[in-house]
Amino acid sequence: MNKLKFLLNIYLFFFSIYLMSQNATHERDSVQIMNVMQMQENAWNSGNIDLFMEGYLKSNSVVFSGSNGPVYGWEETKKKYLKSYPSKKSMGNLSFKINSLNSVTNEVSLMIGEYYLKRSDDDSSGYFTLLWKKIDGKWFIISDHTSAKQ
Repeated sequence: MNKLKFLLNIYLFFFSIYLMSQNATHERDSVQIMNVMQMQENAWNSGNIDLFMEGYLKSNSVVFSGSNGPVYGWEETKKKYLKSYPSKKSMGNLSFKINSLNSVTNEVSLMIGEYYLKRSDDDSSGYFTLLWKKIDGKWFIISDHTSAKQ
């Protein structure tokens, strides 16, 4: 009986891995999304919020959720960034760590990751969940939920 239980557990384990792997984002899409993330990191680190915002879909349907609740729309999200980070010094140096990137559909992917913001006065770090949408062959963030570690 224990041998049967063991074999069943092994089967369920490998079947679960198989099911999870079916949702992996296609390699070409993953590279495109990671290129957007790299562009955003570079833009941020050069103090260019305008360029950073090119990673978001320019639409009223974009939503950014943080500790102060949701902000709706591309313009409002940009205003939030400009208000929170009025100078290059306040922006600091940003780096991302991507923990997972999975397809929801062929045109939608979900990314979970971590950020680290190094600044001269104080550092910040935390987690993010990004929902990406492919439009006309390009990937854009349509939902961003970012939370700082306490």
